[in-house]
Amino acid sequence: MQHFNLLDWAVIGGYFLILLLLAVWVIRQRQRDSTDYFLAGRNIGWFVVGASIFASNIGSEHVVGLAGAGAGGKIPMLIYELHAWIVLLLGWVFLPFYLRSRVFTMPEFLERRFSPQARWFLTLFSLLAYVLTKVSVTIYAGGIVISTLLAIDFWLGAFITVVLTGLYTALGGLRAVVYTEALQTVILILGAGALTFFGFQAVGGWSGMREALAPGYLNMWRPPDDPEFPWPSLLMASTISGIWYWCTDQYIVQRALAARNLQQGRRGTIFGALLKLMPVFLFLLPGVVALALKNRGELMWDRPDQAFAALMAQLMPHGLRGLVAAGLLAALMSSLASVFNSCSTLFTVDVYKKIRPDAPETQLVRVGRLATAVVVLLGIAWIPIMQNISGVLYEYLQSVQAYIAPPITAVFLLGIFSRRINAKGAMATLMVGLLVAVVRLVLEISRPALNPQGLLYAFGDLNFLTFASWFFLFCIVVCVVVSLLTPPQSEEQVHGLTYATLSEEHRAELKASYDLWDILASALVVGIVAWIMFTFTG
Repeated sequence: MQHFNLLDWAVIGGYFLILLLLAVWVIRQRQRDSTDYFLAGRNIGWFVVGASIFASNIGSEHVVGLAGAGAGGKIPMLIYELHAWIVLLLGWVFLPFYLRSRVFTMPEFLERRFSPQARWFLTLFSLLAYVLTKVSVTIYAGGIVISTLLAIDFWLGAFITVVLTGLYTALGGLRAVVYTEALQTVILILGAGALTFFGFQAVGGWSGMREALAPGYLNMWRPPDDPEFPWPSLLMASTISGIWYWCTDQYIVQRALAARNLQQGRRGTIFGALLKLMPVFLFLLPGVVALALKNRGELMWDRPDQAFAALMAQLMPHGLRGLVAAGLLAALMSSLASVFNSCSTLFTVDVYKKIRPDAPETQLVRVGRLATAVVVLLGIAWIPIMQNISGVLYEYLQSVQAYIAPPITAVFLLGIFSRRINAKGAMATLMVGLLVAVVRLVLEISRPALNPQGLLYAFGDLNFLTFASWFFLFCIVVCVVVSLLTPPQSEEQVHGLTYATLSEEHRAELKASYDLWDILASALVVGIVAWIMFTFTG
């Protein structure tokens, strides 16, 4: 990746220059109040909403890791890239309730639907999870990528990336984040798309790639007794994690909350869903192509995670090589900016504003900027710890969403679809869910010290996908049973926040917010997902 010439450096420099000019232009737009700073004035159109959702999801570690999954026989992981249909759920199922309640954050919605205790729980839990997982993992992986790309020291690469991204995020708020992400989406698609094109040319197209692979390599559906990816558990667990991530996580949903109305927000999620289909072709297939070329003796690499870099170094002409590098940098900076901004919003709106409800709008904006700076510093401070963490624990940090998703998904889904689910049921599910997740994580890490014949070992050794599936059903049972054993919430509190309590006026607004084109575009997304699932069956 270090084989750049002057043209490559010019492309990379051009990317940073355009990004800088765009960030400066947005920052100069005066943030009048907290709505302006945290939700871009709730005035974002569908294109920027969709591009921002996509760019927030795709980090540099995502790009390199997905190519590594394609090259390393982890084809079942493809299912996480087929969550485009779940992005549609955000726009069609969840967003109408979020926008109607005029909330800034997901914890704030839980307070509207259930209780202040639910809001505090999700706020503190999300902030802790963001700093320990999203911030640290993104900075750590991003530091490796940028130091490799630009042939500089890891610390310097991580520091430059964090400071630059943190600077425009703190000064410009969500508006700076979403507009720069729209640019970064274009750069990322152009760069990775060019690599895919040259890769397929080199391997001889789809048929040439399949001929160079072992029979059944492209089958994403493994038998139910497969130790790694049993297909029933994979389908169930990935859906649970997908609903949590795409429909309830502040990191993603904040982009849709910034839409100027429900129609623009929904269309943004449809556009984001279409973009979400691209990683299959832009990142995973280049990894498979790299493996096919290696099997034919035309490409060399040692580890699957090197597949993307090896393909780029050998196949891409100069200039386009710089474009791919700019795309990787764009992926890194967009995901980092998103998590910085989400942490800032959660702290300011759900912590500071609750403690200081009379704080003026200008003060909230200042606190938001300060919170971003603190998250940046925490991220930098966490880097040495991340460098010393064992590879096993690093994998646990990456897969921890399988343990935190079930209780949150259960509470949001049941909360919207059933008026009978109450605050006590929600809190019991969140608290018990956290306890079970912690116990599972501790037992999984300490497995070597446990009795292989014991119950604790069996609990810690259960396939994490199978565990997540049963855990979700357990959370559903807890939420329903506790809610039914305790008094229901008043009609006033749940009115308009569940499908059963929508008024005729609300239903008319919903019907007026979409047309035939929205339905057809959504059907197209579902059709493409089904086609990809059918294609990868052997």
